[in-house]
Amino acid sequence: MSVRVVVVDDQEIVRTGLAMILGAQPGIEVVGDAADGAAAVELVRRVRPQVCLMDIRMPGVDGIEATRVLADEVAVVVITTFDLDEYVHAALRAGARGFLLKNAGADMLAQAVHAAARGDALIAPSVTARLLSTFASGRPTTPGQPVDPLTEREEQVLVAVARGRTNNEIAAEFHITLSTVKSHIASLMAKLGARNRVEVAMWAYETNRVR
Repeated sequence: MSVRVVVVDDQEIVRTGLAMILGAQPGIEVVGDAADGAAAVELVRRVRPQVCLMDIRMPGVDGIEATRVLADEVAVVVITTFDLDEYVHAALRAGARGFLLKNAGADMLAQAVHAAARGDALIAPSVTARLLSTFASGRPTTPGQPVDPLTEREEQVLVAVARGRTNNEIAAEFHITLSTVKSHIASLMAKLGARNRVEVAMWAYETNRVR
């Protein structure tokens, strides 16, 4: 079955372009678009997509607030101009599953949609460190350590997640099954109090597991 996607951006030309690009990709169906966060919330609850491609800077209800409302209902992937948008980390903290730059190609867009639908998070490796280090530098306190210490394998999976690896790539790297990878990530999320793998990656950067 195709992954059902909605596109949210305040610029009509951007929405149209993204919808055309995604609609041409195999296994993806664009089921609606919205011009602001309030409309996005209404649309997602009406058409029940699996993935929401979300801009941040929009009039009225912005992408950060819409992400906070929708994060438990749909996989949100933020799409933005990183160099200009200092609010990306806030959107990730609000529950976004990953982010892309607006100049991402069709292949990257499709990969991000499919990854989000699977429960993965696609964050371009070239900007992962930049984004997360920017986030970490603004933190007023040192993050706490989990009450239940991480196992050696969980530490390895943690670093792999922080470096933008998908579940399949992690399984291949450590010669373990996909279900085992998912089990390790679920354990990491529980121990760290993280809602998704992006927050797991943030914790790795905040605690200097990855630089």
